[in-house]
Amino acid sequence: MKNINMMAVVLAAGLLGAGIATSGYFISSTIYKSNIGINTAEAKGLAERRVTSNRANWEISFNVNAGANVVIKNLYARFEDHQKIIIDELKKAGFSDDEITIGAADYYGRVFRDDNQQIVDRSYSLTGLVSIATTNVPLVAKARVNVGKLIAQGISLDNRSPTYQFTNLNAIKPEMLKEATENARIAAATFAENVGAKVGGIRSARQGGFNITDAGAEYGDRNKIEKNVRVVTTVTFYIEN
Repeated sequence: MKNINMMAVVLAAGLLGAGIATSGYFISSTIYKSNIGINTAEAKGLAERRVTSNRANWEISFNVNAGANVVIKNLYARFEDHQKIIIDELKKAGFSDDEITIGAADYYGRVFRDDNQQIVDRSYSLTGLVSIATTNVPLVAKARVNVGKLIAQGISLDNRSPTYQFTNLNAIKPEMLKEATENARIAAATFAENVGAKVGGIRSARQGGFNITDAGAEYGDRNKIEKNVRVVTTVTFYIEN
């Protein structure tokens, strides 16, 4: 018992003093425990993946304007013409009707007054929105360039930045959890070997949440096609001498 307790002290010091990454693949924060004669070590294992988004959402807003003498019917006809040009460009790029959603027209009227609050002018506008939701992610970047060129045809539009999502997390969860658990075991074993002990079976394990961020970013998961997926597991192992 005296030898076991001495090993516990040495092992505890070694494990508590190390919170390091090995080969860049896992982190560890390993703590030695002794509970009613049971020697255990707790380690955190990290698994990471670089993945490509499988869904994209993109919005294009546009508007047509007219002055005081506008005929609303004619303004709306211009609105529909511009809407059709945008949609035709999207279909030419390869998007289907199912991927394109057309929003309702929003009508705005403005009144301009002089210092005496007399009306001196009026303006009217119609604003529309075309939305794209697609799994053909690579198509979006090319289509955005072509839609932007419609400005040269006199179409006033806001070619908004797309957002990207990775929704196939369930497909990679099992392998990532397995890898994180194995890395936790490597961390615990590395420290235990330094004092002549070895790692036994798993006593308990806790899974952290999966975290998805844009590649190269600390937070945020909407702006880049490439994403980082990360999970940390906390595993308690039996320690044998």
